[in-house]
Formats: sequence, C-alpha cells, structure tokens
Amino acid sequence: MPIKIADSLPARATLEGENIFVMTEYRAMHQDIRPLNVLILNLMPTKIVTETQILRKLSNTPLQVAVELLRTSSYQSHNTDEDHLASFYTTFDQIRDRRYDGMIITGAPVENLDFDQVDYWDELCEIMEWSKTHVHSTLHICWGAQAGLYYHYGIEKRSLPEKLFGVFDHRVLKPSSPLFRGFDDVFQAPHSRYTEVYESDIRSTPGLELLSVSGDAGVFAVKSEDSRQFFITGHPEYDPDTLSREYFRDVEKGLSIHVPHHYFPNNDPSRPPIVRWRSAGQLLYTNWLNYYVYQTTPYDISEVR
Repeated sequence: MPIKIADSLPARATLEGENIFVMTEYRAMHQDIRPLNVLILNLMPTKIVTETQILRKLSNTPLQVAVELLRTSSYQSHNTDEDHLASFYTTFDQIRDRRYDGMIITGAPVENLDFDQVDYWDELCEIMEWSKTHVHSTLHICWGAQAGLYYHYGIEKRSLPEKLFGVFDHRVLKPSSPLFRGFDDVFQAPHSRYTEVYESDIRSTPGLELLSVSGDAGVFAVKSEDSRQFFITGHPEYDPDTLSREYFRDVEKGLSIHVPHHYFPNNDPSRPPIVRWRSAGQLLYTNWLNYYVYQTTPYDISEVR
C-alpha cells in the first residue's frame, strides 16, 4: 500500500522512479479507507534528502499513510529553499489542535551544543510535551532520540572522544519485542554522531526498556514501557551514499575525520560502499508503524490521548 503525500512534493518523483507506490492526494480522497496520519518533524538541514529517506521506509508497508511535514518556526533553515518549506511544511501553531497516529522526530547536527543552547529547544520541548497527549506513538531518531530521552526522562547525553562514524553490528536484547520481529540475532545500522547515552542510565530509569545495543556503538533502541515513545540512536533510514557524502564533505572542510568504519570495501573511500543495513532499517520502520501505530491506535483519531 502507498504513502499519501502532496502531489508535487519532490520526493514523489524519486520514489516513483524506484517503483514505490505513491498515492496522490486526489486518489487517496476517493478511497474509503482511513489512512494513518503521521507527522514528521524534520530538524535536518538537508530536508529534502531526509524526508525522502523516511518516506521510502514508510512506503513499504500494506498500510496507507498520510504524511505531513513539520518544521520549527523558531529557527529558519538556510539549506532548504523557502518555496519548498512554504509549499510542503507546516508549523506547530497550525497543527497544535490536531491529533496523529504517529510522529517521527529526526536528528539534527547540533549534538555538540547543550540542549538549551539549541535555537529551537524551547519549541521542541513544547512539541514533545504536546506529543504525549496528541500522538499515539512517537519515534525519535539520533539527536532526536537523545533530546527525547533528556526531555522525557532527564537522561544526559555524553560526549564521545571522537565521532562515532560507520556501520556497526547490533544485537537484539529482547527478541520477543514486536519492534524486532523478523530481525536476525545480529543486524547492522549506520551511526554518525559525537555523543551517546549510557546503557547504565537507561537501565536505571523507571519506565524505559532497553531493546538493542552494539558493542561498538552502545545503546541503539529504547522504548517507553507504554510504547508511546521510541528512541533510536542510529540512522537505519540512511541511503547507501549518506556516510560517503558526510565523509567527503568533512574532508573538503579540512576537518579531522576518519574513514567510516565497516563501510567502504577494505576501508578504501574510492570504492562504492556495500549496503548491509537496508533490510533491517526497512523492517524497523515497518514494525513500528504496524505493531505500535496501526495495531493500537484508535480508529477515531480524536480519541488519541
């Protein structure tokens, strides 16, 4: 089944070129089905890239999903055309009285800042507080996961000695969890970050469940016991070349950056990377959407509390 997006969203052509079923607003209006309403708070500077990555994952399920894109109003993006933002994005003031089956809060390249130094921190806190009563289940990604764990549970992020950068093995701690249904015992996922949360902090915090960890990358997946909040510290939605583009960007800037671990064959940046995380990334998004949104959300969306 398709995702439902605006007819002229740039991601539409990309996804259709990949033979992904994308339903336009006009066609969706003529189906007697209630789609899942999913809100994506896109905090990344490269908004079109990020929205396409996430839409690709949401599209490969048997569910019809109506997606809305949200941006912060307290910070103006300098990397995305204003016409694109005006055409396809909404602001919190426009949707604060609405309810959603699911919400995704992306990462952002601000992890070296204290949370209260982030320009839009107060607005993000307001949105995260609102999500507790207006969204059935929220998925936080990378810095979004660290921000969510700090806001909801007071868990601090910790600086790493160097950037955690590459594709790493992970293991599932709770195989019975529907989030990891169909996963292998060991799976791979990309990471790109300068900070982490401690496993000991997660385990000692009431109301949280630790679902997956990595020997090299640490905590990967955490959820609240009521399954209303999910926290994923990596980027299972990344494209094959995302880490490559980040690496060469930093090299061109003269930054001290190592080759992403376990990414280029023989650690040779001149060779194209081999994707080892695509299936696990797709399954994670599909399982969240199916088991924690579709299976449990009220049919009458006004009943979301």
